[in-house]
Amino acid sequence: MPHEISRRDLISRAAAAAFLTGVSAGSTLASSSSDTAQPLFRISLAEWSLHRTLNSGKLSHLEFSEKAKSLFGIEAVEYVNQFFRDKAGDAAYLKEMNRRAADAGVQQLLIMIDGEGQLGAPSLNDRMQAVRNHYPWVEAARTLGCHAIRVNAASSGTWEDQLYRAADGLRALTEYAAKYEINVIVENHGGLSSNGKWLAAVIRRVNHQRCGTLPDFGNFRVSDDVIYDRYDGVAELMPFARAVSAKSHDFADNGDETHTDYRRMMQIVLDVGYHGWVGIEYEGSQLDEFAGIRATLALLEKVRSELSA
Repeated sequence: MPHEISRRDLISRAAAAAFLTGVSAGSTLASSSSDTAQPLFRISLAEWSLHRTLNSGKLSHLEFSEKAKSLFGIEAVEYVNQFFRDKAGDAAYLKEMNRRAADAGVQQLLIMIDGEGQLGAPSLNDRMQAVRNHYPWVEAARTLGCHAIRVNAASSGTWEDQLYRAADGLRALTEYAAKYEINVIVENHGGLSSNGKWLAAVIRRVNHQRCGTLPDFGNFRVSDDVIYDRYDGVAELMPFARAVSAKSHDFADNGDETHTDYRRMMQIVLDVGYHGWVGIEYEGSQLDEFAGIRATLALLEKVRSELSA
């Protein structure tokens, strides 16, 4: 199957390389440092990795960017809208986020958006309302200097119905976001969006340079009884990737993640010419969130060193 994908997507992967290198200054690739020797990929931290700590009140959203740097040495963050849901239009709050990130020397990469309606809703009115619900987050992302918002492609109906509806909503949102130089990137996040072939077809139908994907290593449960192959799925989504989510849960004694072969997965990521940010998203329970982030960071650094060699 991977070889079949490689042949089928040869042209689109070549186009993807141009697509990735031609993105705006706020994008994942253009955000690398000015050093002459660049790392094979850079490591960021998704706020969801600390969702239990945030929900408990032991850490506030405003503290997240500083803690990413001081606790883990990570210099780029990916926000989740639910942790500042009522602040998208709060200029003073966003200014404070900017100040804290700047003081810590942390880059704000993207905002992950949930709970704003189905962009692929069957009803056109509901679909367009969901699009409008995302507008404040596009504007907030611009204010924060992010390159993208991460959205979902939830829908219902037949394969073709959902493909059309999701592409319709995404195209409308992307056209709005493009005015702010913000990318709209879709994560495999349940339902048909966890089918790599379907989501890749949606992005092709949207057909806009600012609409891409955020492949997640672990979100490939299509339904209760269907799990899509994670390696095939990431391979199918990487030609359109503007960010990557390194999902982790459990670790073996040697530091490897027990659900995902990180060496194999990161080779798939690199094979399309992607050298941008790879975001840690720890969701495990055996380790606490802080230890889980450190374990994922150590694994990504080890794999990066091995693949660089």
